[in-house]
Amino acid sequence: MSDLKNIALEIIGNGKGILAADESTSTMTKRLDDVNVKSTPENRLLFRETLFRSSSMSDCIGGVILYDETIKQISSDKKKVPELISSFGSHPGIKVDTGAKILAGSPDEKITEGLDGLRDRLKEYYNLGAKFTKWRGVYSITKTYPSKLCIYSNAHALARYSALVQECNMVPIVEPEVLMDGEHSAKECFEKTSEVIKKCFDELILHKVDLEGIILKPNMILAGNKSKDQISNEEVAKLTLECLKKSVPTEVPGIAFLSGGQSELQSTENLNLINKLNTTNFIMSYSYGRALQQSALKFWSKNIQDSKGTQKVFNHRAKMNTLAAQGKWSKNLEN
Repeated sequence: MSDLKNIALEIIGNGKGILAADESTSTMTKRLDDVNVKSTPENRLLFRETLFRSSSMSDCIGGVILYDETIKQISSDKKKVPELISSFGSHPGIKVDTGAKILAGSPDEKITEGLDGLRDRLKEYYNLGAKFTKWRGVYSITKTYPSKLCIYSNAHALARYSALVQECNMVPIVEPEVLMDGEHSAKECFEKTSEVIKKCFDELILHKVDLEGIILKPNMILAGNKSKDQISNEEVAKLTLECLKKSVPTEVPGIAFLSGGQSELQSTENLNLINKLNTTNFIMSYSYGRALQQSALKFWSKNIQDSKGTQKVFNHRAKMNTLAAQGKWSKNLEN
């Protein structure tokens, strides 16, 4: 088994998942503003470090995606943040794209940038302790989108990124996110997500990316958040599995879903149902940001020194998702 496949399996195997703590400074500032906490480098680190020191880091969290600011910070006991994460048996990772910008030729769509200088940035992050990376492409569904241009451009960028990451001995997370914003039906989400994922793998194969050494981070199949035709959780699970069976080559070791605007409970319940119905060889786990952190952040904001209380809230959410990643969650465990 390749080293990269080993790392991928350590990140999402045995019910473990990924904590997405890679919010940009502006996004994290917005989150802290929402709970009336001043956004300083110290406070951003304090919240994240509180989570990184929780007991669920050993039991539930196989990897943590960091942001450029955080991977270079020093923790309260003078450890580098990647060392702190590694000390709990979890793998440090890093977001390496520079964000979604307006796509030339289709100004209502986005292309993710960050390939310029990426090889050198990857070497720096690898030397800082990163074991995996993340790059996110975003696609909107409307009557006319996503366009072929958007689908092809983002697939090409994801593939070039992945090839460079593997060259640097790290595992690339490939994240093509079809957004849930809009009035589209679940059927439209299914069709567009299938097209997006298939094109990503065409490009990954063309760029000679080792599919055994990646993690796919897709959206679940959901109706748009403004759609009148919402579907049941069971239908979400069935359609998501059908989409991935058709679109993902069998060499890929695992899939870590993004929560994509779902609530904490909804994202846990859907993940659980997916695993109950899963007959593939793919590991089906989670890579959640807000759906892992939101309750902990609200609790922490009331007293930012109460690390024990915050960790208790975070540990519960992480445990629920790890049970869901094994199809062992039930609603009564939430109380």
